Amino acid sequence: MSADLLSILIILALGVFSGTILGLLIGYLAKQQKPDWQAMTGRQKLVNALLILGCSALCVSGIAWYAFR
Repeated sequence: MSADLLSILIILALGVFSGTILGLLIGYLAKQQKPDWQAMTGRQKLVNALLILGCSALCVSGIAWYAFR
Protein backbone atom coordinates (compact mmCIF):
# COMPACT_ATOMS: atom_id res chain seq x y z
CA MET A 1 0.00 0.00 0.00
CA SER A 2 1.38 3.39 -0.88
CA ALA A 3 1.21 6.33 1.50
CA ASP A 4 1.10 10.02 0.79
CA LEU A 5 3.45 12.49 2.45
CA LEU A 6 0.86 13.82 4.89
CA SER A 7 0.14 10.34 6.28
CA ILE A 8 3.84 9.68 6.80
CA LEU A 9 4.36 13.02 8.55
CA ILE A 10 1.34 12.47 10.81
CA ILE A 11 2.60 9.02 11.79
CA LEU A 12 6.08 10.39 12.50
CA ALA A 13 4.73 13.27 14.59
CA LEU A 14 2.39 11.10 16.65
CA GLY A 15 5.00 8.38 17.11
CA VAL A 16 7.76 10.73 18.21
CA PHE A 17 5.40 12.58 20.55
CA SER A 18 4.02 9.46 22.20
CA GLY A 19 7.47 7.82 22.28
CA THR A 20 8.95 10.84 24.03
CA ILE A 21 6.22 10.77 26.65
CA LEU A 22 6.65 7.04 27.16
CA GLY A 23 10.46 7.27 27.34
CA LEU A 24 10.37 10.11 29.86
CA LEU A 25 7.79 8.26 31.95
CA ILE A 26 9.91 5.10 32.02
CA GLY A 27 13.00 7.14 32.91
CA TYR A 28 11.12 8.84 35.72
CA LEU A 29 9.82 5.55 37.11
CA ALA A 30 13.33 4.06 36.90
CA LYS A 31 14.65 7.10 38.83
CA GLN A 32 17.01 8.07 36.03
CA GLN A 33 15.90 11.71 35.91
CA LYS A 34 16.66 14.80 37.93
CA PRO A 35 14.87 18.17 37.81
CA ASP A 36 17.83 19.77 36.03
CA TRP A 37 19.71 18.37 33.02
CA GLN A 38 23.04 19.60 34.43
CA ALA A 39 22.44 17.73 37.71
CA MET A 40 22.30 14.38 35.91
CA THR A 41 25.33 12.17 35.38
CA GLY A 42 26.48 11.24 31.91
CA ARG A 43 25.05 7.75 32.29
CA GLN A 44 21.63 9.12 33.29
CA LYS A 45 21.61 11.44 30.28
CA LEU A 46 22.52 8.54 27.99
CA VAL A 47 19.84 6.27 29.48
CA ASN A 48 17.18 8.95 29.05
CA ALA A 49 18.20 9.70 25.48
CA LEU A 50 18.20 6.00 24.56
CA LEU A 51 14.82 5.48 26.21
CA ILE A 52 13.33 8.36 24.25
CA LEU A 53 14.86 7.21 20.95
CA GLY A 54 13.88 3.57 21.46
CA CYS A 55 10.33 4.30 22.57
CA SER A 56 9.86 6.76 19.72
CA ALA A 57 11.05 4.19 17.18
CA LEU A 58 8.72 1.56 18.64
CA CYS A 59 5.75 3.94 18.63
CA VAL A 60 6.37 5.10 15.05
CA SER A 61 6.69 1.52 13.82
CA GLY A 62 3.60 0.44 15.76
CA ILE A 63 1.45 3.27 14.44
CA ALA A 64 2.75 2.73 10.89
CA TRP A 65 2.01 -1.00 11.10
CA TYR A 66 -1.51 -0.28 12.30
CA ALA A 67 -2.15 2.40 9.68
CA PHE A 68 -0.72 0.60 6.65
CA ARG A 69 -1.49 -3.08 7.27
